[in-house]
Amino acid sequence: MTSVVVRGADGLAQTVAAGEHSLSIDEPVEAGGSATGPTPYEVLLAALGACTAMTVRLYAQRHGWPLEDVEVVLSHSRIHAQDCAECETRDGFLDQIDKRIVLHGSLTPEQRGRLHEIADRCPVQRTLQREVVIRSELATA
Repeated sequence: MTSVVVRGADGLAQTVAAGEHSLSIDEPVEAGGSATGPTPYEVLLAALGACTAMTVRLYAQRHGWPLEDVEVVLSHSRIHAQDCAECETRDGFLDQIDKRIVLHGSLTPEQRGRLHEIADRCPVQRTLQREVVIRSELATA
């Protein structure tokens, strides 16, 4: 089981403890924060991007392919459900994540294609694409 602890700092800023690591998460000044760290959505995108790059790199290493580096550029937006032809949801809004993967190295077109397929199998992406149950409880201080 993976767990993190999030505690409030000043204003909207939050301090995250993840194992031996810590980071700050905040909102931009124009949203009422103090911009002391990335936004929650930026952290979500970072998790997806890091997982994608790690998955691709591990696969290439396992096969001895000449992958030098992986760059993943992500963006998040909200779209009208009716504008998504391949989506089941037809009403309201949907969250859309656009993911652009740049593979550096002397890879063949077949290797590039396979790594692109593998990129969509990273565990974080699979989590985001399946039904997620979030159980919430209020605990006393």
